[in-house]
Amino acid sequence: MSDFLSIAAMTAAVAIIFLDLWAIVSVFRSDKDVNVKAVWALAIAVLPVIGLVAWGVAGPRGVAEAPTSPEHSKG
Repeated sequence: MSDFLSIAAMTAAVAIIFLDLWAIVSVFRSDKDVNVKAVWALAIAVLPVIGLVAWGVAGPRGVAEAPTSPEHSKG
């Protein structure tokens, strides 16, 4: 394999790893049930490319709101 192809393959692998990590963090930040989050994270980790594409098409959306308390409000 030539040097260019080796570098291209390593760059693609690193990009996929970072995208998978981002997707897993996004899954756990969603407002879905814990079991749904676990299944999505497992799918993304076990099947990096297919799991990432499937998550992009059908994965959980929305970010769970942070819990609020009167002590932390600026009211």
